[in-house]
Amino acid sequence: MSVSFGIAGTGWVSEQYLKWIAHHPQGKIAGIFGGDPDRARARLHGLQLDGKVYASFRDMADDPDVDAIVLCSRPDSRHEQAILAAELGKHLIIEKPVAMDRANLARMGETIGKQGIVTTVSFVLRWNPLLEIAKSLTGSGAIGDVIMAGVDYWHAIPSDSWSASRRQGGSSLLSAGCHAVDALRYLAGEVEEVTAYSHRGPHSGYEYDPNVLAVAKLRNGGMGKISSLLECATPYKFNIQLHGTNGTLLNNRLFSSIFPGQTDYAEIPTVLPDSGEVAHHPFQAEIDEFIHAVIHRSGTRCDFADAARSMEVCYAIDESAATGRTIRIIA
Repeated sequence: MSVSFGIAGTGWVSEQYLKWIAHHPQGKIAGIFGGDPDRARARLHGLQLDGKVYASFRDMADDPDVDAIVLCSRPDSRHEQAILAAELGKHLIIEKPVAMDRANLARMGETIGKQGIVTTVSFVLRWNPLLEIAKSLTGSGAIGDVIMAGVDYWHAIPSDSWSASRRQGGSSLLSAGCHAVDALRYLAGEVEEVTAYSHRGPHSGYEYDPNVLAVAKLRNGGMGKISSLLECATPYKFNIQLHGTNGTLLNNRLFSSIFPGQTDYAEIPTVLPDSGEVAHHPFQAEIDEFIHAVIHRSGTRCDFADAARSMEVCYAIDESAATGRTIRIIA
């Protein structure tokens, strides 16, 4: 059995989906849709792939040859495309942000929940080897109960980028920092409430505050810290800190009571989430898991329902920064 994909969107990330789907022995590219047909055609030809160039998203969603659709289209159109594709029974990979606001996230969830389709939201760092190691450590007792967790997304994105607008970027978290929010939830557990602060420089080209810091109360009683800095002078950094009753993980350095006699942090050789380049991200592992899930009707590690909870935390952080209030997370 093979899984045939339609790709919505022609940005840089679409190239990764096209490449790794075509690389999978059970993956097939049916075609691509984008606002510029020549750009869509160039994406296929650049990877020496055959496929249709659809005139509209509806044409792609209606195509009986399409089993699944990857939504790496513009954020402000993503929710409508997801709802239409789900109504037609197409399995979905959805790029972040899932939706730009709570109302459209709820609409998506209602439709997807009725259809019984396989979904993956591309919080792609869940497939990064360091995060896989960190997840296994929290489950093994090497960290113990989390006392404090912190995740930082620092990426100096030029303000002339499409993501600097409110319509397309939305906020620091929606445009990029949601990866940090999702990583904190994935590794430390659910968030109950947040208090956040934001900042924008006097000469900023952003239409929103590109720098955000949030403090979170975790459901397990621990504390969390999330920062998303898009307007800063720094190389790309994605920092992970997990402080627990049995040990501490600082990125790929571990100190744990399960190693009697350890006197300092031990370095774990692995691949870190240390680049903002999409080609560095583990799309192959994400796509491999998704194709397996479609064929075997199994779950994925980041389905829509799970990712929606990360989005709720993002909306709450943005609301707190805007109002100055502590915001409880909608269950």
